[in-house]
Amino acid sequence: MNTRFAVATHILTFLHTQDGRPATSELVASSVSTNPTLIRRLLSELAKAGLTTSQMGAGGGALLARPGNRITLLDVHRALDAEGTIFPLHQEPNPQCPVGRHINGVLRRRLSDVEKAMEAELARTTIADMAQDVANANRQG
Repeated sequence: MNTRFAVATHILTFLHTQDGRPATSELVASSVSTNPTLIRRLLSELAKAGLTTSQMGAGGGALLARPGNRITLLDVHRALDAEGTIFPLHQEPNPQCPVGRHINGVLRRRLSDVEKAMEAELARTTIADMAQDVANANRQG
């Protein structure tokens, strides 16, 4: 796994806290502590998935495409992983080997339940929940 999911969740949570005010990629990048180019790339993927939109012109920037309480972490995961595979499998195990011949089928069965549980948990948490948790953490210091 890489950090794209975490950064995309950060972006969406940040946009939620803007209360409908557009945020430039530079502003978002300052919160994430990364390059605005990376933010723009992720915003493009999130927009393709219908999670963000852009307002052009002076004072423009990125916005949530729908309320944060209607965007789940599963939506974020699916926006970034077109294949929907949490645990990709090795594509070319040796079919002549007794392990290689069956490892993908065995792994697929074992990991299926793990993926379903993870997806169910991601579906329970919204961007609004994340923003509330961040606000609570800020109040606690």
